[in-house]
Amino acid sequence: QVQLVESGGGLVQAGGSLRLSCAASGIIFSAHTMGWYRQAPGKQRELVAAITSGGRTVYVDSVKGRFTISRDNPKNTVYLQMNSLKPEDTAVYYCKGTNSVAPSLVYWGQGTQVTVSS
Repeated sequence: QVQLVESGGGLVQAGGSLRLSCAASGIIFSAHTMGWYRQAPGKQRELVAAITSGGRTVYVDSVKGRFTISRDNPKNTVYLQMNSLKPEDTAVYYCKGTNSVAPSLVYWGQGTQVTVSS
């Protein structure tokens, strides 16, 4: 059974930091591109950052220079370090795993709430 379990969300003041974690089980973690997505109320879910099995990263423009995605393959965990948080970063953050060989195999976590107060 595949599970992606996010943690680390919470309430933080603008300018603060949070570190999200996503622990995966039931998959060959190193063979998956891992991504962080977010969905704010009334908005579509959007890609925040992703990291390939080879370590290549991509970020949405609005978080470049503030957020850092990383992965620890032996721990089957992907992280999202979020600095200089803004109220517009408030959303539910989801972890996604995509099989690098078979991209139709996609797995989602249950989400973790991040709230940034002004």
